[in-house]
Amino acid sequence: MYNPEKPYKKQILKLIQETWDTPYISVKNQIIKKNFSFPEYHHSDGIGTKGIYHWRKRTFKNAVLDALAMNLNDLLMVNAKPYAILNHLFLPKDDKKAVSKIITQLSRECKKRKIAILGGETAIHNDMKGMELSITMLGFIKKPKQSKFQIGDILIGIESNGLHSNGFTKVREIFGDKIKPEFIKPTLIYFDEIFPLIKKLDIHGICHITGGAFTKLKDLLGNTNAKIKRNHKLKPQPIFRELYKKGVSDKEMYKIFNCGIGFILSVNPKDAKRMMKGIKNFRADIIGEVIAGNEKVKIESAFSKKTIIL
Repeated sequence: MYNPEKPYKKQILKLIQETWDTPYISVKNQIIKKNFSFPEYHHSDGIGTKGIYHWRKRTFKNAVLDALAMNLNDLLMVNAKPYAILNHLFLPKDDKKAVSKIITQLSRECKKRKIAILGGETAIHNDMKGMELSITMLGFIKKPKQSKFQIGDILIGIESNGLHSNGFTKVREIFGDKIKPEFIKPTLIYFDEIFPLIKKLDIHGICHITGGAFTKLKDLLGNTNAKIKRNHKLKPQPIFRELYKKGVSDKEMYKIFNCGIGFILSVNPKDAKRMMKGIKNFRADIIGEVIAGNEKVKIESAFSKKTIIL
């Protein structure tokens, strides 16, 4: 039975307070004072339908990594440094162990990155099929810069480790109640690796391949087109080939799924070698180029000999 008094409240508050020791804010009597005066960027995202699988397999650590990745990777796109989060946890039933594991892991990950947890809410929705962990992340930007692809740029792709945290409505449509190990693998966090490189190199465009997949590139194109070739090292993992074989078309694959590429950088060719050298913890490769055009994404499909246009 749900206990509205939330007996685990003291434990949660202690875990949250452990994240308050950061260079960016100070907290006293729950009043927050910022130690900077830069422009800010705020972003909200959650784990979505993937939460059904995390709840059923109780992979709460992975759920936390998913929720953080969906926000941290998007902050990268605007060169924002995260300094705080608020979270909203939805569960289908009251589960003290689940709440404890989730907030413990969230606190641990935030302390590593000097991100303060400023508050949150746990809601019990007994008609839900799984969990949802939604995060609002607050960041600041020392040097605002528009993310835009430029004619003549090359595109550097960074590997995904599979599905990440999008496309699960389609996954459930195809696989039903079946659970595969690929469904609970956490989204890769690119922020820790790429943010330091932004200070050193002139990156023109940055795109996190999540919901909407490669259609997200269109927001960065303007009077250009992005061409993505098939002869590169970042091949789709077996789960994507399985989805394709089950009837998802080439165009749908690239509109819904990352197909093995989780992040894309648009850089001047002269900076490519230094950029590739700076990416140490992920496989990266040159996957295409930026040419004159009208906001089209042209992709040589890795699943067939087709070229699709988004």
